[in-house]
Amino acid sequence: MKKSTIALAVMLPIALIGGYQAGKTSRPDAPAVVKEASLGTAGGSKKLTVLGEASPTATVHQVKPGMLIMDAVKAAKPGDIIQVFPGDYIETVYIDKDNIRLSGVIIDGKRPRLYGEDRLNDAILYSGNNILIENFLITKYKGNGIMGQAGNNFEIRNNIIDDTGVYGIFPQLGDNGIVEDNIVSGIEDAGIYVGMSDHIHVTNNEVFDSVAGIEIENSRHAVVENNFVHGNTGGILAFVTPGLPIKTTHDVIIRNNWIRGNNTKNFGAPGSTVSGIPAGTGILIMAADKVIVEGNLIVDNKTAGIIVTDHANAPNITMDPESDPNSDEISLLNNTMYHNGYDTIPEAKVLLGAELKQGEPDIVSVGTVNNSCIQSPERYVTAGVSSWPACGFTNTASVVSYLLETPAPPRSAEKAKDKGKYAYLGICTGCHSYTGRLIGPPVQVIQSIYMDDPKALAAYIANPVKKREDYPAMPKQDYLDEETRMAVAEYMLSLTK
Repeated sequence: MKKSTIALAVMLPIALIGGYQAGKTSRPDAPAVVKEASLGTAGGSKKLTVLGEASPTATVHQVKPGMLIMDAVKAAKPGDIIQVFPGDYIETVYIDKDNIRLSGVIIDGKRPRLYGEDRLNDAILYSGNNILIENFLITKYKGNGIMGQAGNNFEIRNNIIDDTGVYGIFPQLGDNGIVEDNIVSGIEDAGIYVGMSDHIHVTNNEVFDSVAGIEIENSRHAVVENNFVHGNTGGILAFVTPGLPIKTTHDVIIRNNWIRGNNTKNFGAPGSTVSGIPAGTGILIMAADKVIVEGNLIVDNKTAGIIVTDHANAPNITMDPESDPNSDEISLLNNTMYHNGYDTIPEAKVLLGAELKQGEPDIVSVGTVNNSCIQSPERYVTAGVSSWPACGFTNTASVVSYLLETPAPPRSAEKAKDKGKYAYLGICTGCHSYTGRLIGPPVQVIQSIYMDDPKALAAYIANPVKKREDYPAMPKQDYLDEETRMAVAEYMLSLTK
């Protein structure tokens, strides 16, 4: 990421000796063999699934134009199917029960459209476990297209999402989920944003015209493969945001994606983490560990094809003493890269010059990166990786996915016992970290305003008003019941880190 040229110049003597790359240089290990997850017939063909087939005796609720989807959700029982027919539905759908399949019915190419009128905040929210959401057109919301709030075992498939505000598809604090065959565009932060989640498979999606295409943040055991990301500011990101309750990102495989022309001017919220992404970034790895980049076609990204960095060299970052700030055990295998770095940032040019190199950088590494490797570096124009050894493995064929062989346990009992904690983790941390700025202000700032008045904070959560010109308006969370709003207010005000 960007760093002042003056600061880089101080480090040039080190760079001239061996390339500006601090850290240890032993090779990372190959990923362990992972058993193949179960296969089902989602979408009519053999695909990975975490839900399996619907019960043949499931009750089917049909929703047609003029009806409300939420009425069907309220009537549904665990195991039921909700079929939504083509037409416009101007509402927010909140699924707070388990084992629900919300399925759009496509007739002659027409889908049901969830339409926010540039007025509503969220299209579909789910906090239940074992949830399927498929076949919708979602547009003109201000907050999220589809957001998961601490729900495990989910499948989000075959949706078209455009201009839904901050995030397109956003599973938060989920375990064991699939995001597949979606088309997402026009998003102010991340088109597909996997936040604080585990065992996730993101595949066969197209994401474009957003700030970040696909983002794996503070998450573990994720495979991102066979996606087409183009026309974003940054294509695919794997990183750690400081100040969040989960402190790591590791065991991420980014493979066989087409990452093309991600040169859109950054239009992220000023001061947010993604607002610091240089336009023209193909893949960005920041403070993440055990990330493997393999078999991708990375072309026409004007700053660089791949950037690896740490927190110290990233803008808009508030350091967290409990987060390792470095990227460790990064493996760059055989990727196809050309016409990257043709209009790169001055800092990358300084790094190239420090190694007496010229050209358009495919790969740039800056900061402390430990125990990382690169396969066939002579194929690329690189800066900062001259000390990296060859990788001791060539592919990730042993890993079909990181999905669990058996479903993740539902969090229902935990949520009921500690509503405040899980509402905070599953909802609030999507926009607030404890110390630093994300979409919204830090929790510490919120505490300074409301520390002695949780009732006032709970009321604000239900009906917020815009208070700061330099932050976007907070969306209403009035779908949460009064008890949950009070619980999360008290929990947030009790935090010390």
